[in-house]
Amino acid sequence: MTRGTTQHLLDASGVSKRYGAVVALKSASLRVLPGEVHALMGANGAGKSTLVKILTGAVRPDEGVIEVRGTQRRSHSPAEARRAGLVSVYQEPALIPDLDIDSNLRLTGTPINPFRDWVNQLGLDALDLTRMAREVPLASLRIIDLARALAIEPDVLMLDEMTAALPANLSERVLDVINGMRGGDRSIVFISHRMIEIASVCDRATVLREGETVGVVDMDDVDAEDRIVELMLGEIAEELSDNGVRKGAPERGSDGGPRIEVRGLAASERLRDVSFELYPGEVLGVIALEGQGQDELFDILSGSIRPVDGQVLVDGKKVSFRHPADAIQEGIVFVPADRAEALLMQRPVRDNIALPFSVRLRRWGPIRRSTEKPKVDKAIDRLQIEMRAQGEVRFLSGGNQQKVTIARWLAGGVQTMLCFDPTRGIDIRTKHQIYPLLRELAAAGAAILLYTSELSEIELACDRAIVIFGGEVVAEIDAADADEGTLLRAAHNLKSDALLPEEIVASAHSGGSASEDPGEVDG
Repeated sequence: MTRGTTQHLLDASGVSKRYGAVVALKSASLRVLPGEVHALMGANGAGKSTLVKILTGAVRPDEGVIEVRGTQRRSHSPAEARRAGLVSVYQEPALIPDLDIDSNLRLTGTPINPFRDWVNQLGLDALDLTRMAREVPLASLRIIDLARALAIEPDVLMLDEMTAALPANLSERVLDVINGMRGGDRSIVFISHRMIEIASVCDRATVLREGETVGVVDMDDVDAEDRIVELMLGEIAEELSDNGVRKGAPERGSDGGPRIEVRGLAASERLRDVSFELYPGEVLGVIALEGQGQDELFDILSGSIRPVDGQVLVDGKKVSFRHPADAIQEGIVFVPADRAEALLMQRPVRDNIALPFSVRLRRWGPIRRSTEKPKVDKAIDRLQIEMRAQGEVRFLSGGNQQKVTIARWLAGGVQTMLCFDPTRGIDIRTKHQIYPLLRELAAAGAAILLYTSELSEIELACDRAIVIFGGEVVAEIDAADADEGTLLRAAHNLKSDALLPEEIVASAHSGGSASEDPGEVDG
């Protein structure tokens, strides 16, 4: 990186944006040198994504000056920003689902040969361009978006949570590409909540808090990570130090039999034979590499699909769900990783949280606000949703949207909660609000099944964990023994004393994720 360069490649200052009464950015600045990988850090809701969207022309700022290579730019569309050399890979895939990959590329004028080169380098060498975008897994769509951006050779490439939805092997490829671009004439702005990724690839970090730039940290400094966390969290940094720690496993069966019992469950080729018990008062973790059957397991338990074999018992009674409403009727609720699947984005926060109250109506008539309002207010306060309750959900950060999803079931009452990677792409502050909440729900008698791609969450939030490999449960591990090495070995179905392959160890250092796709990214 050319730190001695006097002219910034990208210089944004005084950038602000309001959505009605909601202040997304107050006065943000971002200055990026040529050849550097520059982290953009901040808690969910700090304004990171809004700033990126403004820089790349997707959102118009209310105020602010943006310069690229010393020339002032004001882009009114992503096409204008791209011509100015600013391109982003956003959190959600930017492909049209009902077009094939080739048509999506042609629609954006992507040069095919460079795209192919990047796709191969990023690990999708078997990509079929005639495949419809809606049929491609999320991880592959993210890689396609990145290869498309790289193919047009932007001056500044902005990666917004690029690795959050990727298995470990693809995350490693992305980080290798980022490292390979360091020191040239172009730059990368990198957003990630995985501090180990920031430390491994970034030169400097700009930190936002509540819509303002509060500091810039040199990653070579010995206390860089602590300084970033301090800037991100402000006054609550010390408050989180003891928060979210597991309080110890309950006495299994102390409240009677299991809340959920799964016997020989099978669906498609991925889920072959899964059995386990989930008791009231416990958080049971699920660890699995990508594509080992965990998706199908949660889909069956939440009522989205039906199994081809096996049984599910709830409180000792055999059940068969034809629809998610059947699962909800049995007290089983689902919190997905993708907040858009669970929320009514155009509706206010309060309406989303109050949804279970209206669903439970057995006859036509007015909703009793006297019953609903205090419970909704309590859930909003408990999860510290940082926006007025009448604001639309689509204006919230990803972390606050996930808190709304959880608050909905908190307000309606929880017996059994299925959480599928609920903290994916969420900042450390929100994570440390969710961990103790799961523990509190369990302490109150709820049964919680938690799949996570962040191995550290098992020790923080769970009582024990089951490991699924090849569609079967291959291990059960107490949370007290669930260090990352043990979990990685189990996830790869290795004996406890077996040495991890070099690439597995590397994947652990890239973020501690157990999600590694064994060759099925493109089906």
